[in-house]
Amino acid sequence: MKIFKSAGLWFKSHSDYAYSLIRIFLGSALLIRGIILLVNPDAITHIAGLNEFYWSISYVITVHIVGGLLLAVGLYTRLAALLQIPVLFGAVFFVHLKQGLLKVEQSFELSMLVLVLLMIFFLFGSGYLSMDKYFDKKELTE
Repeated sequence: MKIFKSAGLWFKSHSDYAYSLIRIFLGSALLIRGIILLVNPDAITHIAGLNEFYWSISYVITVHIVGGLLLAVGLYTRLAALLQIPVLFGAVFFVHLKQGLLKVEQSFELSMLVLVLLMIFFLFGSGYLSMDKYFDKKELTE
């Protein structure tokens, strides 16, 4: 029982790491999604039906790759999240919601979760394990 109590206290005192791990996972997932779309650009037209908006496809791919990488390492986190928000907003409200909520796929729920997480990182920043935090500490010591 003592081991559970000490583990619980350790996790409680290191909760900042959990926030950072969520950011790292989210950024990595968006980076991978961008690479998948880069390799197979027809996938996005199949998902969203955006045949007439080729310019938006390149924006989505670029933002997912660059923004995902920046989110994963925690560099310019707020900017990276802000650039992703319109993409996920479009995915949630113009693609998945139009397709309907009662689907076997979890595209709507997952896109909504990613949108909410991006808004959280835009508002609250990168967290403890980040390049932003590293550069902030470095500036304070100089």
